[in-house]
Amino acid sequence: MSDQNKSFLTLTIEDNIAIVKMDKPNSEYNIISTDLVDEFNLVLDKIENNRDIKAAILISGKKDFMAGADINSFLKMEENQAKEAAMEGHKLLLRIQNSEKPFIAAIHGACMGGGTEISLACHGRVAANDSKTIMGLPEVKLGVLPGMGGTQRLPRLIGIQSALDIMLTGKNIYSGKALQTGLVDITVNREKLLIAAKKHAKNILSKKFKRKDKRKLFVKFLETFPITKSIIFNKATEIVKRQTYGNYPAPIKIIESVKYGLKNGLTKGIDNETTLFQELLFTNTSRQLINIFLGMTSLKKNPYQDKVKKVENIAIIGAGLMGEGIAELSLQKDFNIILKDISNEMIEKAKRNIRNAINKKVKFKAISNTDADILMNKIHAQTDFTGFKKTDMIIEAVFEDINIKHQLIKEIEPEIMENTIFATNTSALPITEIAKAHSKPENVIGMHYFSPVPKMPLLEIIVHDKTADWVRATTLDVGIKQGKTCIIVKDGSGFYTTRILAPFLNEALLLMEEGVNPLFIDKAMKKFGFPVGPITLIDEVGIDVGAHVTSGKLGEFFEKRGAKSSKVLKEMNEKGFKGRKNKKGFFIYDEKTGKKLRGKINPEIYNFFPKKYSSISENEIQERMSMMMINEAVRCFDEGIIEKPLDGDIGAIFGLGFPPFLGGPFRHIDFKGIDNVKNILDSLQKKYGVRFKASAIFESQKEKFYNN
Repeated sequence: MSDQNKSFLTLTIEDNIAIVKMDKPNSEYNIISTDLVDEFNLVLDKIENNRDIKAAILISGKKDFMAGADINSFLKMEENQAKEAAMEGHKLLLRIQNSEKPFIAAIHGACMGGGTEISLACHGRVAANDSKTIMGLPEVKLGVLPGMGGTQRLPRLIGIQSALDIMLTGKNIYSGKALQTGLVDITVNREKLLIAAKKHAKNILSKKFKRKDKRKLFVKFLETFPITKSIIFNKATEIVKRQTYGNYPAPIKIIESVKYGLKNGLTKGIDNETTLFQELLFTNTSRQLINIFLGMTSLKKNPYQDKVKKVENIAIIGAGLMGEGIAELSLQKDFNIILKDISNEMIEKAKRNIRNAINKKVKFKAISNTDADILMNKIHAQTDFTGFKKTDMIIEAVFEDINIKHQLIKEIEPEIMENTIFATNTSALPITEIAKAHSKPENVIGMHYFSPVPKMPLLEIIVHDKTADWVRATTLDVGIKQGKTCIIVKDGSGFYTTRILAPFLNEALLLMEEGVNPLFIDKAMKKFGFPVGPITLIDEVGIDVGAHVTSGKLGEFFEKRGAKSSKVLKEMNEKGFKGRKNKKGFFIYDEKTGKKLRGKINPEIYNFFPKKYSSISENEIQERMSMMMINEAVRCFDEGIIEKPLDGDIGAIFGLGFPPFLGGPFRHIDFKGIDNVKNILDSLQKKYGVRFKASAIFESQKEKFYNN
């Protein structure tokens, strides 16, 4: 049979149970589309009309159960099409839910979005108990709500608070946690999944299975009475509003949908969910978040795959925070790791921290104790170069000092193979200069990780003029395997992310020099959509780090352009201000926990800044700071530092926290209009000087940066 004639669903019968295998032709994943709904209805007809069939099992023929809906189709839908598609999907799931013959979802691999919603409509759920099996409703990350009954069925199954936690965060739920909350009924080894699903179907038929309420007694009490339920919804709404500043409508709509459905019943709840989904889908916020998702997905593919060389063994030099994080991340992606440092104390500390991080995964049932032990056995921590002759890649994460990096290269070259890649983790030091110390500069490349490494999704890969094609291709392959979203940028002052961050933070310092309260600056930019205020960010990254970057070649780069630069970080660093790391920064920190005390400014900063009142508005702060970053991003594109606007948007969002709902600097320009942005920059230049001079591209660029 040709692929064109293959069906998404195949139906076989075993022991009077229909086995419905989902296997979308010519696709790596099972995704929900209108074609699937039509085919599902035909299969349901066969199941309902066959008296010999007593129950049905939904199982995947691929490595994952279901990846969710076809996101690309969202962008192409008209409003009436979206509503019609949603209603057809609801009819299908209600048909499964109301079937007299029980349906069991046999889940392995990823079961996301619509996949989870299909499983919720079934009468039972059995899941593989491995680390690759995850469930979730991540629609909130796309600016919408679960639109196939998720906001209605999930709270009825596992309770209001657990359901809101899953839907408002969009987080992954591993099979162990799914069992604990009642999201699935049974977990078994992958190879026993179908057998267990059959048994579960028979137990439901014979009424031997009775679903237990997994909620704690107090939680059950809170979720039972109208008054206490109202408290839950009000508190959730309050937290969402405080965290999002109203920039993201979807979380509020999710709460509203759950509340309405529980009050008015499933049928009305589903109708209301469809209406809310429709409203959200056509907001600019949703469009931008969907664009980001599709952009990230496209960057998971390596366009240079034919030049990739195999990497199995990675040596990481430097067991500090960055080196430890890179080791932890790489270890969990099946690389063999050598972690080298000159200090045994640092090595032991790093190993303890890595073990603790892996133990957390065990605690949350993401992996087993045995898997944890296997992982730890793949890391070799040492103070010498033993085993380096077998390494395919070196990732150095030593101090940001070019002399130290040069010395390291001289020491390591005799200990490694000729074709070992030397990757340097740096946020600003020129890769071209670092490569000069290597006898084969074509083997040298930059890998700029962001802290904390295991959590931050971005990896900025920096190539210089002599970087070999295979080195670029292989480094990108490693980054993708590490689970990172990678952008490739050209070597230059600050590369891309540090270069656009520097003027942004500099503007915050200039605002403080004008007398603006640092708390007001932070609040203004959090309202704009940044996750962390700029002054807090300086304290977190380190005043010493900021001073080092701005007083180096990057600082010289901006000064040559005539930009006004603040010298305060250098002065503060010289006086011993390091930020949070030594509890001496812009804010006051708790001596025991090291946490920032809310609303407490360190009075000592007024030795560096004037203590006066500024009448500048919140809007002007947002405009000045955002335009500094946006304009610099456009300059990087104009100069070829980044190849395409997508790289600039992804880098700004996932490396620096540029508001995702705005889509990134380039999407934001497209939305506001190129001429409008240029007018804002021109106005700021007249008022504040040459640092706001619009990039030349604003004159030449007449079309939008994106054509969709």
